[in-house]
Amino acid sequence: QLQLVESGGDLVQPGGSLRLSCAASGFRLYGYTIGWFRQAPGKEREGVSCISSSGASTDYADSVKGRFTISRDNAKNTVYLQMNNLTPEDTGVYYCAATNLGFATLSSENFASWGQGTQVTVSS
Repeated sequence: QLQLVESGGDLVQPGGSLRLSCAASGFRLYGYTIGWFRQAPGKEREGVSCISSSGASTDYADSVKGRFTISRDNAKNTVYLQMNNLTPEDTGVYYCAATNLGFATLSSENFASWGQGTQVTVSS
């Protein structure tokens, strides 16, 4: 079982920014596609962004395009999600997940390993 640890969640005002980190423990992230997902209270989990194992391909949910940027630093064994211009609709628990599929995908069923999540709250 691959172990992933998310961090960076916080309470932020609308229009603010956060950077989430997804760190791998006990294995190298290189070679894995990493996805970020979120779940708001009372809502289904949704794919937010993903980055292919090579880093060459990324994908974003329509709701975050132009505001969120995913990146990876294989030397630091970490994937990041930079979130700008946050709105209350971005509130939720954010999870990172890993798959050995080589392409970018936002389908949660493709991901076998998940972190515990980090809470993001956007509120004034």
